[in-house]
Amino acid sequence: MFFAIPATLLLAVSSVFATSPDLAPRARYCGTNITDEALIAAEAHFAANKVVHTETLEPLVATLKIFFHVVSKDSTLAGGNVPDSQLTAQVTAMNKAYAGTGITWVLGGTTRTVNAAWFNTAGPDTSVQTAMKTALRTGGVADLNVYTVGFVSGAGAGLLGYSTFPSSYSGAPKDDGVVMLYSSVPGGTTANFNLGGTLIHEAGHWVGLYHTFQGGCSGTGDMVSDTPAEASPASGCPTGRDTCSSTGVDPIHNYMDYTVDSCYTEFTAGQITRLKGQMSTYRGVAL
Repeated sequence: MFFAIPATLLLAVSSVFATSPDLAPRARYCGTNITDEALIAAEAHFAANKVVHTETLEPLVATLKIFFHVVSKDSTLAGGNVPDSQLTAQVTAMNKAYAGTGITWVLGGTTRTVNAAWFNTAGPDTSVQTAMKTALRTGGVADLNVYTVGFVSGAGAGLLGYSTFPSSYSGAPKDDGVVMLYSSVPGGTTANFNLGGTLIHEAGHWVGLYHTFQGGCSGTGDMVSDTPAEASPASGCPTGRDTCSSTGVDPIHNYMDYTVDSCYTEFTAGQITRLKGQMSTYRGVAL
């Protein structure tokens, strides 16, 4: 049994982005403001309905499918037609990052669609992305659908990617999933963001994690006790950065910060505990 959060409390989309390849990206940026008030309401629902699996002392594992939907403006790689080899490398990167969480990712399938409008203008909360997802999404609540696009213009211009949260699924199942820049997969052409970190980060939202800098130094935080407070997103890989007076330097190596792909190395034990609860409660996945 898993629960859906009431529509009034939905945190529908977390948009995480950087400038597109043509604009020489240097950092990740967040385009969705999740207020502390909305977070508190969502967390109250989570606390009241949390599903915890205690029937076994053995660690639970789950194999989750990734369905890639390659959307391109033409049949060329430069036009967004990501090759199978890069998608396979992305799954490998996901499994390396999520080792220890109980999740194993496998390729569930790949679709290829030439649609210049979707490729160029898909973005959060747009009719274009709704049409794209409605036409292409497959599977159920525990299947990760990933749409690779160009983010060239419109509301999505300059994005690296964006994702829904587990609590959003019941209210908008067709919207569920990740939309990401096609050239940020492993081997892609987006400098500093072509080792697979974009999908690792966005999938972190999909399994229920907030950014490490959520709430800054004095807000509610990311609801995880072992990620030190951080005043603002980090960029690059600034070793020793410490923006809050509380214990611990900024978690620049955490997959839920905004550093470059090569700086990413970890989810914390607290984040793993949280994602297990989120996946059990909202996606029916026992971890």
